[in-house]
Amino acid sequence: MKTLLVRPGAIGDFIVSLPALECLRTEYSEVWCADRNVPLSGAFDRARSIASTGLDLAGLEGVEPPPSLFEALAGFDSIVSWYGTNRPEFRSAMLEAGLPFRFFPALPPLGAACHAVDYYLEQAASIRACNAAVRVPRIHCPRTPGNFAVIHPFSGSTRKNWPLDRFRMLADWLGQRMPVLWCAGRDEPLDSAVRFDNLYELACWLASARLFIGNDSGISHLAAAAGTPSVVIFGPTDPRVWAPRGECVQIVKTKTPGEAIEAVDVSDVMRAVAPLC
Repeated sequence: MKTLLVRPGAIGDFIVSLPALECLRTEYSEVWCADRNVPLSGAFDRARSIASTGLDLAGLEGVEPPPSLFEALAGFDSIVSWYGTNRPEFRSAMLEAGLPFRFFPALPPLGAACHAVDYYLEQAASIRACNAAVRVPRIHCPRTPGNFAVIHPFSGSTRKNWPLDRFRMLADWLGQRMPVLWCAGRDEPLDSAVRFDNLYELACWLASARLFIGNDSGISHLAAAAGTPSVVIFGPTDPRVWAPRGECVQIVKTKTPGEAIEAVDVSDVMRAVAPLC
């Protein structure tokens, strides 16, 4: 059986979906996702960026997707898609073409009571029985343990970013115990930061760290999935839904749910970090 799994979204969205994607694997399984997440799909037979296939053009008025798109889609026995939930014209185009699509919402509903990993696994379980024990996203990297800590002080929203000056205070304190390296994305302004364009290469580098500290971000999910002991700081978002899952993940959150992340004190984070030093 040939299965196509279409999973759009940012880094963290993709990582919390990994257990569900694994559950849906068949004899041949292909993943179409955001370009940046393609390197994280090595467990599957093939991975392609959604943009490279022309899938994002389907259903647009006055736009003709490439014929190769429908030829490719017709080659699958089953297509599970988290893409197109909010695009009725896209869903209509796929179903009118007679393609075996099954659509799922791409994000948990507001106020969801379960973790995102479990939410996506429940969706997958409606198609195929899932191993209930596999509820931790995994990115398998060769591990060469190193004696350094990594701090990534950014996220996809400034509301989720703990103040940079507090990260610097934490780094000064932590630097007395081990070397501290800073990590940033291509467009994130931070002098002397380590940067990787390839997310799998970044995951393997994080896997060698003794400790990771960051905000509610895709990179924090990446570190946890690579097996790095992690401390993750939460403010306005709900860690019950979005906390990275891993063997050694500590969450530091505001005392009041939804409170601004500035309410987290440096001492709060130090207490979480100290047992991991």
